[in-house]
Amino acid sequence: MVKILALIQDETLAEEATEIGKSLWASIRDFLNRGFHFGEGDKQIHLTIGLILTLVVAIMISGFMLNLIRKWVTRRMEEENRLKFVSIFKFLKYLIYMLVILLTMNAAGINVTVLLTASAALFVGLGLALQELFQDVIGGIFIIVDKSLLVGDIIEINGKVGKVIEIRLRTTRCITRDDKVIIIPNHKFISDTVFNYTQNHKMTRESVTVGVAYGSDTRLVEKLLLECVQSEPGILKRPEPRVLFQDFGDSALVFSVFFYVTDSFKDPLTKSNVRFKIDEAFRANDISIPFPQRDLHIRSMVATKISEEGNA
Repeated sequence: MVKILALIQDETLAEEATEIGKSLWASIRDFLNRGFHFGEGDKQIHLTIGLILTLVVAIMISGFMLNLIRKWVTRRMEEENRLKFVSIFKFLKYLIYMLVILLTMNAAGINVTVLLTASAALFVGLGLALQELFQDVIGGIFIIVDKSLLVGDIIEINGKVGKVIEIRLRTTRCITRDDKVIIIPNHKFISDTVFNYTQNHKMTRESVTVGVAYGSDTRLVEKLLLECVQSEPGILKRPEPRVLFQDFGDSALVFSVFFYVTDSFKDPLTKSNVRFKIDEAFRANDISIPFPQRDLHIRSMVATKISEEGNA
């Protein structure tokens, strides 16, 4: 009899717990369904606390998952490359957030298709206006992914030479030899021709050209040019500098001395020092640097007229 009473008591307690659970769940559901309700029937729009909480949780989960993916992708990258990928994941995060908002709006009863269709003309105009912006973003992603451009690279674009100091998702910042910062849209690196002096390695070949007077000792000129570049601290000993006899010019014998430097960003200063040394060496060895000479023939109109009158 006692066992029967105990079983009945347990069943009663279980039923009471079930009723309490149902009541608690009903209260939670009522709380989550609180909010604003617009329209009637199929066109009714529900903006509730549960929907807002779902949106917040979806955004938090999306951000958390993207952070995990970013850490997994960049776990073996250098610090410089890791910072570049942060910009890409920020862009992806914005896209996912927009997708979550659209799905939430659709869950609230808002016809997203109708909304997008009604805004088609606006989106077309906005797309045309932001076309270059999207090109910049895509160009930035390509630059970061394929590593065609790195911080510290020396580039030449549109006749300007600069050192890359920062690569962002939309723009790249460079500092010129005049210590001026130029901001380059990333689509320029896709559509325009860009010279990267340091893509393969930091060493680049430079040259200085000079003309000497006809009759000069060409072997002596070669010797002096090599001595001038070999004594310059900024020029590498290997590969060895080389002198080429370029041409027989109109008023000079043209020579070029080629040499290698590790800092092509400062090569104008190096070339200037080499030219100073060449001028001093040529003066000391009586080798002249000629200037273009032109013969001017003047016909005397008076003499021509007198000759014509005498013949008459």
